[in-house]
Amino acid sequence: MDAPGRRFALPAVSALLAFAVCAPLLGRGFVLGYDMVFAPRQYFVPDAFGLGSTLPRSVPADAAVALATTVLPGDIVQKVVLLAAVFFAALGAGRLVPTEYVGTRLVAATAYAWTPYLAERLLIGHWPLLLTYACLPWIAAAGLAARRHEPHALPKLVIACAPAVLTPPGGVLAAAVMATAAGSRRLWQTIPIAVVLNLPWLVPAFVNAEGTFSDPAGVPAFSARAESWGPALFSVLGLGGIWNAETVPGSRAMPLVPVLTLVVAALAVAGLGPLTKKWGKAPARSVFLLGVAGVLLASLATLPGGHALLTAATRHLPGAGLLRDAQKWVAWWALPLALGLALAVEALAAKLKTARGRVALVTAAAVLPLLAMPDLAWGGWGRLGTAQYPPDWRAVSDVLGDRPGDVLAVPLSAFRGFAWNGGRTQLDPAPRVLPRPVLVDDTLQVGPDRVTGEDPRIADVRAATSARELTAAGIGWILVEHGTPGDVDPRLLADATPVWSGDWLTLYRTPGVPAVKAVSWTPALVANGVALALLCAALLCRMLPMRTLSRGRNFPPRKE
Repeated sequence: MDAPGRRFALPAVSALLAFAVCAPLLGRGFVLGYDMVFAPRQYFVPDAFGLGSTLPRSVPADAAVALATTVLPGDIVQKVVLLAAVFFAALGAGRLVPTEYVGTRLVAATAYAWTPYLAERLLIGHWPLLLTYACLPWIAAAGLAARRHEPHALPKLVIACAPAVLTPPGGVLAAAVMATAAGSRRLWQTIPIAVVLNLPWLVPAFVNAEGTFSDPAGVPAFSARAESWGPALFSVLGLGGIWNAETVPGSRAMPLVPVLTLVVAALAVAGLGPLTKKWGKAPARSVFLLGVAGVLLASLATLPGGHALLTAATRHLPGAGLLRDAQKWVAWWALPLALGLALAVEALAAKLKTARGRVALVTAAAVLPLLAMPDLAWGGWGRLGTAQYPPDWRAVSDVLGDRPGDVLAVPLSAFRGFAWNGGRTQLDPAPRVLPRPVLVDDTLQVGPDRVTGEDPRIADVRAATSARELTAAGIGWILVEHGTPGDVDPRLLADATPVWSGDWLTLYRTPGVPAVKAVSWTPALVANGVALALLCAALLCRMLPMRTLSRGRNFPPRKE
């Protein structure tokens, strides 16, 4: 392959992978499934900044989307996010692997981008985690540059981390990779960077004393699970094992998968030697050990003593519920797995005598992830699709106006199943579609386990017997969503006034004046402002190098 071909091979393959996954999702409309909810226009409501009565799980992601949808339609923003997640995951891993051979880069790209982790998080709708996953190779590269004291490495590190810190788990994943890659001598710089970038969710998590404890029942409900005949640890080792069986690609149940997992893991460990020679002992081993820690943490609830430890943390540590669904931490293992595999294949190919044999081996390694999990392609074999919001949602948004009070969404359930979205299970879109704070029952039913929600206001709603009692709890509106499972207590609507009704939604106004609790915006705005200022400073440093910034100053001549 000629030089231009080598230069464009990795971006081209990365783009092909992105379109292979997202092609059926690129038409106009929204991909609404499980936790993935985008809206035509999202609003800057208090919950978008973590100022509601529950844990800031989607902070500052909701505020970022609200900002983006002031410029672009929400479905376009969503498609850009999904395409970028797959594309930059592949491109980042391919660029990170220390090699001169394009084939090795392609092996790393497919091994990192075409994984059960990406598939399962896509199907469950955790798009911020997909962005974090895509950023990890870029964060590692910037961290290694900082370790080597390269110019402008720290601004690169800030920029690489920015898309990754849209949620608390993403912030923790990014911070660990940043600190590990940059090394202990840079902790005095990387830790402050991590803290500042995570301020948008750290501040509301600690300032808001309500809803900071989670139900310990979430520990077994959200623990890793086995996807084939092997134990859960085998599934996690292969970057799978998510708690929701409905979001697992069917190919993960094939009997050969645990065997392939062990073979790939063994090759990755063998590739640690070449990685150590090219990166150096400290960074290579640090990244590898972080990956091992991710595997152990993701599997902790299934290991001896792990369940008790996580239960105690959830019960006694405020905000520990933000870190449940422990399988997400296996993202740390994806980097050494992809890099180690690619370098091991390169070493094996070097031992072959013929060029044809080397090409065949590298090609087989690059294609193996696609063959092992073909049902990630085409939106998960058609499991994801697009839908348009009915006009009812726009009409209700217009009716809400400026009357005070939050909106209560009923039936009381966090998830919906609308016919206009093909009956797919989806998170209630009301909190992101409507321009007012929306109260949703966040109690979750995970298999046989019922996990109590984290919003203390739901207990008042469940105890209410009339709309007037809801008014006293700060509820100014009741939104009845039709065509979805669940019942509505007729007593709540008896003394409420219907103000708009359509095929899918009916909006009621509660009697009297709602008792609205004042919201203190200052801490959240300061936290977001400081994080944004750091990002702007990093961008400025990248666009205007220090030699440009210092140009024109009259420095006294140096004395030799």
